[in-house]
Amino acid sequence: MLNWPQRFNIIHGIARGILYLHQDSRLQIIHRDLKAGNILLDGDMHPKISDFGLARMFQGHNTTSKTNKVVGTYGYISPEYAINGRFSIKSDVFSFGVLVLEIICGKKNKEFSQGDHNDNLLGHAWRLFKEGRSIELMSGSLQDSHVVSEVLRTIHVALLCVQHHAEDRPTMLSVVLMLVSEGTLPEPKQPAFFNEESFCEHETLPSVDKRTITLLYAR
Repeated sequence: MLNWPQRFNIIHGIARGILYLHQDSRLQIIHRDLKAGNILLDGDMHPKISDFGLARMFQGHNTTSKTNKVVGTYGYISPEYAINGRFSIKSDVFSFGVLVLEIICGKKNKEFSQGDHNDNLLGHAWRLFKEGRSIELMSGSLQDSHVVSEVLRTIHVALLCVQHHAEDRPTMLSVVLMLVSEGTLPEPKQPAFFNEESFCEHETLPSVDKRTITLLYAR
């Protein structure tokens, strides 16, 4: 049962870790499988990004690539990667945005359900944001420890990260700065409503483990 300060520190730590991979390491690294299961916590609840088995390294200015074999985990993969096989640092940004929403509400995107609509977690967060009720996304266990302004700002940043088009998403440097600053944030556009049902309508999925895509050929 993590309180809000712990969750916020985890979110900020993950963001700084991804920023290091994207910008500060000798080779630029795109993780390609950022998800809750690949974020480890040490004894002091500091996050560690793990499992680089699907990571790709780049050198120079070639920071976008395309593949016919899409790998990753349902619920965290960006639309352009899952549908067209294109991935870049903005693919990790999308996955980070999903992670943030999951950390705040305590529920997984793929398993999320709401009685009055069929939205996934991203769609639900967007609906609440447009209605000025974003704070309702927060897990009830955080009621006694949360800081309203921090929660609302973090949700806002997460929605910027899960924009449908890669070019609309911020870089991780911008994300780190936005999380700790008090400046005005840009308005997010409607996020990618990306759930398992809509995904299957566009792609033919093999019979594999329900959580991880091992073979998927983009059109």
